Amino acid sequence: MKETKLWINGKWESTEESSELTAPYTGKVIAKVAKASVADVERAIEGAHKAFLSFKKTTAYERAEILYKVAAIMRDRKQELAKILADEASKPLSAGLTELDRTITTYQFAAEAAKQITGETVPMDATPGVKDRMGYTKRVPLGVVSAITPFNFPFNLVAHKLGPAFAVGNTVVLKPASQTPLSALAMAEIFKEAGLPDGALQIVTGGGSDLSDTLVTHPLVKKVTFTGSGAVGLKIKEKVGLRKITLELGSNAALIVEPSTPIEKVIARCVGGAFGFAGQVCISLQRVYVHSSIYEQFTKLFVEETEKLVVGDPHDEQTDVSAMIHPDEVKRIKSWIEAAKQQGAIVATGAEFTDRTCSPTVMTNVKPDMKIVCEETFAPIVSIVPYETLDEAIALVNESDLALNAGIYTNVFTDAMKAAEEIEAGTVVINDVPTFRVDNMPYGGVKMSGYGKEGIKYAVEEMTELKFITMKLTY
Repeated sequence: MKETKLWINGKWESTEESSELTAPYTGKVIAKVAKASVADVERAIEGAHKAFLSFKKTTAYERAEILYKVAAIMRDRKQELAKILADEASKPLSAGLTELDRTITTYQFAAEAAKQITGETVPMDATPGVKDRMGYTKRVPLGVVSAITPFNFPFNLVAHKLGPAFAVGNTVVLKPASQTPLSALAMAEIFKEAGLPDGALQIVTGGGSDLSDTLVTHPLVKKVTFTGSGAVGLKIKEKVGLRKITLELGSNAALIVEPSTPIEKVIARCVGGAFGFAGQVCISLQRVYVHSSIYEQFTKLFVEETEKLVVGDPHDEQTDVSAMIHPDEVKRIKSWIEAAKQQGAIVATGAEFTDRTCSPTVMTNVKPDMKIVCEETFAPIVSIVPYETLDEAIALVNESDLALNAGIYTNVFTDAMKAAEEIEAGTVVINDVPTFRVDNMPYGGVKMSGYGKEGIKYAVEEMTELKFITMKLTY
């Protein structure tokens, strides 16, 4: 059995306490994971601050080269890293390889961003009475960044925090999700090999409830970046004070399907958007609003496509959907489905359970106040709802307090533009599912879905301070 350690100041360090890590699909113990103490976190932050004092002086070229090397090493180790995802997260191999391809791209974007951090000149003489002065802006690194990451994309979501932080010269203390520490610890080795200075990356493993206060309130921490639940995100925001913060808090992504849509061409894409990684994706398709004229046809084809999906072992290349992250999550979503059924909802397909899996589930005859509709399910469940007018569909999409991504399928340009303007979401995707994301686009929600933006270029802005410099040219 693998026994992990903390990564502090470029060295592996043991801890007095550890916890068992079990595979979501088998329930077997796969590792003993080091549990960091508050004192360990404090040492990590202090070490990161010390490393920052020198790392911030490195050139953009040097930082870019480190990130390019990380991408190259990951490309060489991709199969090995995909197996880590299958073990600790129950992510099917095909999905794991896709995540790793995206992660490699994310670090490449970060390397390129390191060399494109610019400022601007400010025309000082535009103000009456001011002359013989010049002014310009530049972006400067903040210092120590605390990064707290979730289980569902343990390589790529980590990359969205480490990549832009290192691109600008910050250092990072990373606390990965308790279920997926192995992927983060693998990155410690990769960054070391790529030439990242000791101390620039610190990794502390353990429970968020034990460590998060120190991670978000320590005086040397200058920014907190968190991806996870809304309840935890709100608590963090209350504690960060004047530090910078980015919160990505999930959603219950909606899609409108207009009657002009060529249904047969989009069904497979819709099903993939709903059930990838067992629906445990912040922008997983959860609500589908279909025009009444095509509702029956769409639902029939959607159910047929869903029933083709294979539920099984994540190490099996034929598996489409595997275990949910924890048996408690299976119990939770089973209770949500049962509650919806008692209120009249119909299971069109799925809702078959083991202790660790939930089969891809399609629900109809749902109501807006059912948990499976109005809350984030984070499970392989989608609801299909008919509507009569586009205005009605947009209103249904906007009823939610969660608003990360939303989408619309339509061949009518004016309807697409109407939806783009009126849907309340961080991103509106036209003619694709809201599960769409590439790693250089701005990414972040509105309402209760988050605060701030990720996407490398945009994260670089959030991980720097804008500094203004002015000089009088004559005495």
